[in-house]
Amino acid sequence: MSADGKVEVGRSAGPPQARPAPSGGSAVHQVTSVGVEILLAEPRGFCAGVDRAIEIVERALQKFGAPIYVRHEIVHNTYVVNDLKAKGAIFIEDLDAVPAGATLIFSAHGVSRAVQDEARARGFRIFDATCPLVTKVHVEVAKLRREGFEFIMIGHKGHPEVEGTMGQLDDGIHLVEDVADVARVQPDQTARLALVTQTTLSVDDAAAIAAAVKARFPSVREPKLQDICYATQNRQDAVKMMSPQVDVVIVVGSPTSSNSNRLAELARKLGTESYMVDAADEIQASWFEGRPRVGLTAGASAPEILVNQVIGRIKALGAVSVRKMRGIEETVKFPLPKGLKPDAAPVAPAVSPKRNG
Repeated sequence: MSADGKVEVGRSAGPPQARPAPSGGSAVHQVTSVGVEILLAEPRGFCAGVDRAIEIVERALQKFGAPIYVRHEIVHNTYVVNDLKAKGAIFIEDLDAVPAGATLIFSAHGVSRAVQDEARARGFRIFDATCPLVTKVHVEVAKLRREGFEFIMIGHKGHPEVEGTMGQLDDGIHLVEDVADVARVQPDQTARLALVTQTTLSVDDAAAIAAAVKARFPSVREPKLQDICYATQNRQDAVKMMSPQVDVVIVVGSPTSSNSNRLAELARKLGTESYMVDAADEIQASWFEGRPRVGLTAGASAPEILVNQVIGRIKALGAVSVRKMRGIEETVKFPLPKGLKPDAAPVAPAVSPKRNG
């Protein structure tokens, strides 16, 4: 494992592309294969950025009481969002839905500069749960723009992280979603052109698009460090190692989760059938018929409780053992914002600027 938490082995929302699980679980069939084994990916599930984002909401609720307002889903997982709703979090898209003086949290995906400015102008008490790895991209984009750079961003149109990163600038940033888009992009100049990527992409897909960008614009500035986050890469590397060892891969993750979708897609590209489930009751017994080796992983926003429930469901259908893969142990941890650390001084709402008239 390198200093930045990446695996030292091989390297791969707009609308999610992976195959979702069919609705409604099957409780009738039993797994007919004798000795069905579950191979559990390592690492899987929560990453440091997701851990931090959820803790920010929970600490804010403890410190300031309900309700706490969150701009967009804090992370893309149905279970997590519903759990926080039950504790008093209110998820909104429009800041008009937030009352004056309220506590507002930006989601782990980040927000545009316009949203940040509006939130400050409205005088909310603000905590930023943007993943620090996404913030790194935002800082680099702003810095290079001041130096006269334009940008090509690899990502999915409509994904909140892409909207947040592109929204750091008023202009000069161009989105490409695939290799074909690279031929169509028309920057105003090419002498100062830089490349950035959405952090939750498929490593292999992003590399192919980046190569196309480099081929068309040989002088493009590539990121100092790969923008795809260590956790996304680690989970994809684990699926690469797991897929040849199993007959089917189950990915625990919500349909809106980009990194979960990429795990299911990756397994399928490697020749292993895969399904993505949001909850254990979506599991179908027919998936395991004639497939005695089951691989199980989870996207970076999926909690371990869901993994355990899926294991229980597969065992109920006839699985007889669970074996963990060998894999790296992630030790990355990101600090909490000021005002939410233990013994931190209270954070008052921002003072709204006075308006004439």
